[in-house]
Amino acid sequence: MYQRSVLLSVPKSQSIDIEFKDLDYTVQVGFRGPKKQILKEISGSFKSGELSAIMGPSGSGKSSLLNILTGLERKNVKGKVSYIHGKVEKSWNVYKKQACYILQDDQLNPLFSVNEVMRMAADLKLGHSLNSKGKQMVIDDVLETLDLLRTKDTRCDKLSGGQRKRLSIALELVDNPPVVFLDEPTTGLDSLSSIQCVFMLKSLARSGRTIVCTIHQPSAAIYDMFDHVYMLADGRCMYQGAAFNTVSYFGTLGLHCPQYHNPADYAIEVVSGEHGDFSHHLSAASEDSSWRSSGPLKSDKFNGISRTHSQEGKTTVLITSPSEFTKFLVLVRRCTIQLYRDWTVTHLKLLLHFLVGALLGALFTDSGSDGSKTISNIGFLIATSVYLCYTSMMPAVLKFPSELPVLRKEHFNNWYKLRTYYAAFIITNTPVQMVFAIVYSSISYYLSSQPMEWFRFLMFASSAILTTLIAESFGLVLGTTVNPVNGTFLGAISVCAMLIFAGFLVLYTHMTPFWYMVSYLSYLRYSMEAMVSALYGYGRETMFCPDTYCHYRIPQTLINELGMKGDGFWFDMAMLTINTVVLQSIAYCTLKRKLNRF
Repeated sequence: MYQRSVLLSVPKSQSIDIEFKDLDYTVQVGFRGPKKQILKEISGSFKSGELSAIMGPSGSGKSSLLNILTGLERKNVKGKVSYIHGKVEKSWNVYKKQACYILQDDQLNPLFSVNEVMRMAADLKLGHSLNSKGKQMVIDDVLETLDLLRTKDTRCDKLSGGQRKRLSIALELVDNPPVVFLDEPTTGLDSLSSIQCVFMLKSLARSGRTIVCTIHQPSAAIYDMFDHVYMLADGRCMYQGAAFNTVSYFGTLGLHCPQYHNPADYAIEVVSGEHGDFSHHLSAASEDSSWRSSGPLKSDKFNGISRTHSQEGKTTVLITSPSEFTKFLVLVRRCTIQLYRDWTVTHLKLLLHFLVGALLGALFTDSGSDGSKTISNIGFLIATSVYLCYTSMMPAVLKFPSELPVLRKEHFNNWYKLRTYYAAFIITNTPVQMVFAIVYSSISYYLSSQPMEWFRFLMFASSAILTTLIAESFGLVLGTTVNPVNGTFLGAISVCAMLIFAGFLVLYTHMTPFWYMVSYLSYLRYSMEAMVSALYGYGRETMFCPDTYCHYRIPQTLINELGMKGDGFWFDMAMLTINTVVLQSIAYCTLKRKLNRF
């Protein structure tokens, strides 16, 4: 219970038992290879108030069983999984939003402190059910329980392995889930940190939660902490019961554990067949439920937060999940802070846009006003389009692959819907890309002596902005479709392909009808046409020419030879906008597909 002056009580988490019967799971090896049976009609149960461990040698089916229980794996699964609250049996879909799955890798955002990530988790899960002070008290209580209160202001990338593991658990305990699944919670931890982690999990189970984890080969001290052990080998259950009954169980089958030998190690040796093939006897004997503990005592050491709060003398508060719009606002704030703190994405990129704009502007001095340098000015436009494409596309290729682990964890644990996260990302990232394009356009436009007319500058800057956005959108598609290495390679190749059809390396008047039609697929075509129209179309006056004769002194001459339309700016802008929206939609679909395959 909270021992603080707050009109809020926190009852225990509701008790949910998990039962499964005759689970059978097969996978196909290769594209058209044979099917392999991973789980072979296994049955068992995990009860609330107990810390349960799924054990077994590598390839025994531990992770497969956990994935089925969490609902992560539903294909090619036979059998029944039941979730029982009291005497009421419900399907997984009913309790999915009340359970959490903590993955083996601790996926945390390194740019935020412990308190900040906890506060964002509280905002995403608790919404307006609690005020700011109430949420902070919940956060402090969770952090104190998990011995993280001293690291409250420490950034996540500065935490130790054990602290990161505990923080991953703390993030999911904000709304007091009744069921917690963990995949190898002690991986990467030293012996002391592993003991502390398992002890903490056992304390959480004592408050009424159902705690289920996979573990490979624990020490004797850790093994003794488990209330219930479910041992697998070759897809079959070899033992299910209390950890302290393991030695006695094997003893009844004539398998005696040597004195001072780790029972967990001996159990793994037995089920792996190192002491002979006893799989048939073990599998048959595992159905005996008498080896199960009569049930551990439950305490109220920690209760976290619950959907319903009530206690005599205190105000009753109903905890409800916030709306997607509220979550959207939280994610917008998170994305904004992340962009501000990631100096390589914002500060460095802003500086580079300014410096490159100054470099190109100085290199193409007077090319915008001197009729004898018109061809050089077209080269300036090509350089602008390609530069904006590369600097927008390549970071985008790496964007979602770098954030996918965190996104997978939060999305699967129902922190928010994918469309909410994607909308927040687009809303926060678009203005930043616009600023980059405007900074580059302003300095390069002025230094290269382009027409000093506001409407022409705005048209040029708008073209640059849309070029940036469409290139980034294409990068997002690549980043959610292929791996980063292939995405970087395909991105570079795609820019080269688009550049060929931009209308300068090969003039449209020199293209065959077939290739001219193909050029409409290149977004750089629309970018170049829009920029040429902005600088040379819409009745631009005859340009200054220092020589006696300048072929392109009249702007319309250039437009005609390039085979472009001097008044098609708005059509080009419309096509760039359509391409951007289509590619962003495709990126959302490919991202969703990638998450569903997790």
